[in-house]
Amino acid sequence: MNLVNPTDIFKLLIIGGWIASLIYIANQVKNSGDNNGELSRKIVHIGTAATIPMAWAFGLSKILIVSCGILITAFTVFNRRWRLLNSIEDIGRNSFGTTAYGLSITLLVALLWPERADAVTAGILVMGIGDGCAGLIGRHVNSPRWTLFGQTKSLAGTLTMAIASMVCLFGLSLSTSTEISIPTTLIISSSAVVLEQISVAGVDNLSVPVGVALLWRWLIS
Repeated sequence: MNLVNPTDIFKLLIIGGWIASLIYIANQVKNSGDNNGELSRKIVHIGTAATIPMAWAFGLSKILIVSCGILITAFTVFNRRWRLLNSIEDIGRNSFGTTAYGLSITLLVALLWPERADAVTAGILVMGIGDGCAGLIGRHVNSPRWTLFGQTKSLAGTLTMAIASMVCLFGLSLSTSTEISIPTTLIISSSAVVLEQISVAGVDNLSVPVGVALLWRWLIS
């Protein structure tokens, strides 16, 4: 029995090409003066969120996505130690965020795909776009700041996380013709904001997508 449809290989190559282009752009940005590596890393962080909607649109199987997820997560562990691709790792602080990101995708697909691919997509979009934009804006916009568990947070970044999360949720509901009320949106986005505040060693890259995905699954039929 063939576990992988030959046409899936072509679709997988498209997604692989997308990831490769993100890494290439991130490397170019880093080599152009992104000394702390934050912008180059966020390019990959935000852009990678598109892979799950692409996999959903392509109808890729659970076993294929999980297998790729395991390989990519294993590579991030290897890369964190040997720095083959510096553009996707934090250089200035100790973080397992990249590995947690890959692990969250793998776990969510294993648990919910394909029956609740919408929930998986919600979690990954909020994590990728919401948290990614929050990190960029929070660093560059002057606003009140505070420290939680040794991690600096800002009002600008937190508001960006909240707004971007709501936009992602509403956008997903519109694209899938799924009804989502304003209170439900506020519950999910607020939960994402709270989970993002606890970002010790990048653990929010796991807690935010899993939390958002489970809330979407429970609150939206």
